[in-house]
Amino acid sequence: MTLSPSPCWEDLPADEQKRRAADVVQEVESEAASHREKTGTNPMGSAAIRKQNPHDQPERSKKSPAPLFHAVSKRVRDDLRAAYYAFLAAYREAAERLKAGILPVVFPAGSFPPALPFVGG
Repeated sequence: MTLSPSPCWEDLPADEQKRRAADVVQEVESEAASHREKTGTNPMGSAAIRKQNPHDQPERSKKSPAPLFHAVSKRVRDDLRAAYYAFLAAYREAAERLKAGILPVVFPAGSFPPALPFVGG
C-alpha cells in the first residue's frame, strides 16, 4: 500500500511531512489522555471490543430527534427552518389548488407536483 501526502503538505520535504504527521498523532494522543484523566475512563482494549455482541443495544442513548438542518449558527438554522416552512406552505397550497381543479397551478421551484389520480376509461 502506498500512502500519499496530505494535499496541504505535498510541497514539503518527506522528513517535514513525517514530523508534522507525528506532531498531529502526538496531539491526538495527548488530548485523549487528558480526556481520560478528566473523566476517569480507560479505553476498552481490543479483547473487550471483540467480546461484545455486535447486535446488542446501548444501555442509554440520546433520544432527541435529529435536527432538520446542521448549520453554522442558531440564526442560520432558524433562517433555514423558516425558508423550509415557507416552501412547505407554498407547496401545500399549490397541491390543494390542484386537488380542487383550479388551474393553472404553480408549484415552488425545486418541487414536483403530486401525481394526479388515475382515471380508468
